[in-house]
Amino acid sequence: MSDFSVLAISGSLRHASYNTALIRAAQRLAPERLTIERYEGLGAIPPFDEDVEATPPAPVVDLRRRVAAADALLIATPEYNYGVPGVLKNALDWASRPSFPVTSWVSPLAHKPVAIMGAAPTGMGTVRAQLQLRQLFLWTDSTVLSKPEIIVTNAHEKIAPDGTVTDETTRALLRGLLDALTTRIRINQLAAA
Repeated sequence: MSDFSVLAISGSLRHASYNTALIRAAQRLAPERLTIERYEGLGAIPPFDEDVEATPPAPVVDLRRRVAAADALLIATPEYNYGVPGVLKNALDWASRPSFPVTSWVSPLAHKPVAIMGAAPTGMGTVRAQLQLRQLFLWTDSTVLSKPEIIVTNAHEKIAPDGTVTDETTRALLRGLLDALTTRIRINQLAAA
């Protein structure tokens, strides 16, 4: 049994996504004490609507429950038009809100350790999208890891669809990110005790 649970969200709905493959790689490379569960419900999350927030749709309830239950989040984002994909931003908007009935305005994302990574077939990778996510998580009071940064450029040369990372530098950075995430989870749990 693992000590820590991580909910991993790929910001891409594409079946052969490099970012979903990056999550598969993280699952393979995770330290023994870390369990990474891939969230697969992104496409079912409806557009954020405050009119239905008091009685959110079932996929939103499930997402919030899973975010709250996880010790940390691992986000793998593509970059669309210099930014975060709409489906990922929408899901995080839903997750950032408190559950109803509101007993406090604390978001399930508050103080949650978050690791961000991304892969793209371009030479720039996902630099801008990751920066936007860092800004979003600043507002939610999440604890975002600053290093190592995982910006996989020319992903088609480094990641196979099954999540096999063929590039040793990418593998080493991914292991480093997962080790840093494990340390951050441990620190958060000690602070809460």
